[in-house]
Amino acid sequence: MKKSLFEAAKTCLAADETERKTALTHETAIAWRKNRLLLESARPPEPIGEPGRPPRPLLVAPRELPRRRVCTLEGHAALLHAICHIEFNAINLAWDAVYRFRGMPREFYDDWIRVADEEATHFTLLHDCLKKLSFEYGDFDAHNGLWEMARKTAHDPLVRMALVPRVLEARGLDVTPGIMKKLRDCGDECAVAALEIVLHDEIGHVAIGSRWFKYLCKKRQMEPEPTFRDLLSSYMDGRVRGPFHRQARLDGGFSEAELAFLESAGQGTSSGA
Repeated sequence: MKKSLFEAAKTCLAADETERKTALTHETAIAWRKNRLLLESARPPEPIGEPGRPPRPLLVAPRELPRRRVCTLEGHAALLHAICHIEFNAINLAWDAVYRFRGMPREFYDDWIRVADEEATHFTLLHDCLKKLSFEYGDFDAHNGLWEMARKTAHDPLVRMALVPRVLEARGLDVTPGIMKKLRDCGDECAVAALEIVLHDEIGHVAIGSRWFKYLCKKRQMEPEPTFRDLLSSYMDGRVRGPFHRQARLDGGFSEAELAFLESAGQGTSSGA
């Protein structure tokens, strides 16, 4: 008897060991591609809670995270750890989108299972680089901003698509080239190679968010550009940070008008990197 995709996604979300979560993610993605999972469930999604995660890292407010110089050993490792933490959270965010938002076209689940699968690969690649520095995921404190936004957007897939992939994850498109330069200057070719893969894939993830945001806007007879602006105003007080990686964001499904708005709101310059 085939298992429900939604129950499989819930199992991936609940896994609290990093190796278990990444392995389950890859196994579930394969099962989906081989048509071994049913797109139905007798149970509605549960209210959003905390996903499975290891006991460490300790989660603290962003302001409590110390600043370190990147080319010291601890600063170098802390930067890699922060990126690992983002990728680990991104696995949970992708599975939550699969688990929580029912009644979407099959292609929606294709897309977000692909995202979960790729995020698990990103985490493993970056964790391996962190281990080369003799550190492990959990050795530094981290913040919970990505999952806090998942909580705020759990009620509506349109809001989730607008604010998680198109705001929080899209910020990674802007900052990753600069991070790669810093790590290259530190001689960390392992992390640079991993981040080249991450940046390529994340453009696709932001594009997936853009695709489904626009799909849901069309279905509800809403205009995407003013809707996006209104959601930024409602959920983030209109605050955005620049500069912006213009080409990556265009490839990720942003319009020229949206970029002009973001550049004005963020008072940031475009980056051609």
